[in-house]
Amino acid sequence: MASSFHFFSLIFFSLLFLSPSQAKSKNSFHPHALLLPVQKDPSTLLYTTQLNKRTPQVSENLTLDLGGQFLWVDCGKGHSSTTYRRARCSKNRCELFPENTVISAATSGELGSDVVSIQSTDGTTPGRVVSVPHFLFVCGPTFLLKGLPSGVKGMAGLGRTKISLPSQFSSHFSFNKTFALCLTGSARGTGVVFFGSGPYHFLQNTDASTNLIYTPLLLNPASTAAAYSKPEPSSDYFIGVTSIKINLATVPNIDASLLAINREGNGGTKISTVTPYTVLQTSIYKAVTKFFKNQLSGIPTVRAVAPFGLCFNSTNIGSTRVGAAVPEIDLVLQNETVYWRIFGANSMVQVSDEVLCLAFVDGGVNPRTSIVIGGYQLEDNLLQFDLGASRLGFSSSLLFRETTCANFNFTSNA
Repeated sequence: MASSFHFFSLIFFSLLFLSPSQAKSKNSFHPHALLLPVQKDPSTLLYTTQLNKRTPQVSENLTLDLGGQFLWVDCGKGHSSTTYRRARCSKNRCELFPENTVISAATSGELGSDVVSIQSTDGTTPGRVVSVPHFLFVCGPTFLLKGLPSGVKGMAGLGRTKISLPSQFSSHFSFNKTFALCLTGSARGTGVVFFGSGPYHFLQNTDASTNLIYTPLLLNPASTAAAYSKPEPSSDYFIGVTSIKINLATVPNIDASLLAINREGNGGTKISTVTPYTVLQTSIYKAVTKFFKNQLSGIPTVRAVAPFGLCFNSTNIGSTRVGAAVPEIDLVLQNETVYWRIFGANSMVQVSDEVLCLAFVDGGVNPRTSIVIGGYQLEDNLLQFDLGASRLGFSSSLLFRETTCANFNFTSNA
């Protein structure tokens, strides 16, 4: 399924916002930043958030999609709102392609706008609620909800497009085109998405926006969506992993060409919130698991538990502040001194009382993307996406700083 590049350009550049200057003039309060709560669904291992929308206001439960192109919601039973407006392309209605990126299914849907309300923040606690009167989103059919958490009504896209949530919020409120993601795996905990620059304060008086490590965000020239136009770049966030180290030693036998993005948009490394665990192309997976196993040669392996391929008897593996006492895994980036270090809390999954598995999955011989960093590896790490500077800032594990992504104070002072 393909769309017209001219059509998408018309949507993104001509219909970006409906009367934004009029909307701003009615609201004298200009927030420093905004926030959304994020929870992990234990059944699907996906992440959900709530967005207040429509008139009368309805809280819509949505699956968070880091690389998603825009907000889409199920309109199979209609969209009841007195503030809903259809977007127009010349004299015709506008259509885009809402996609369920969990199952890679897409179809056509109508582009429209409605009022969205969201809580502001000073980076420490929530502030007053602010509104965007004409927030663009796409109506999708009910079947697109397949595979999403129960009760979810759509997906909230944070990707590299003109009408993703970060783009619309930053444009409307005139703050930096920056957002930060802090996910929690805690069953009862609440993580957070910040729209806007830091500070991002968590309990223990920790500003997670400080001491970040930075790496360029790479633009994949070819779309990775299920429905796309070939000249259109991907809305996913890619980074340049150049090698992988375990216990400070470089993993051998990794084909460097798989780590680069080729002309067709294949290969490379992207970050995903709709992939539960990091997925590696088969040859990379085999090299990593073999090397990791050798580094834990004194620990007996046990029968693998799906979807994992390497599991250990955990009775002889100790624990640390940052999870299981296992070798660190470093994703080496633009040079040897810049790396994303993955500790036991993000590299190992306790699947039973005595079984601990490496939280990486075999993605097959010819995946579109060679490495997909999944949600589990992101938990309790703050990731700041600076779209203006096209760079990613990452904290590594906040557990080292005696806090977690579940430690933002959602108690409002407003």
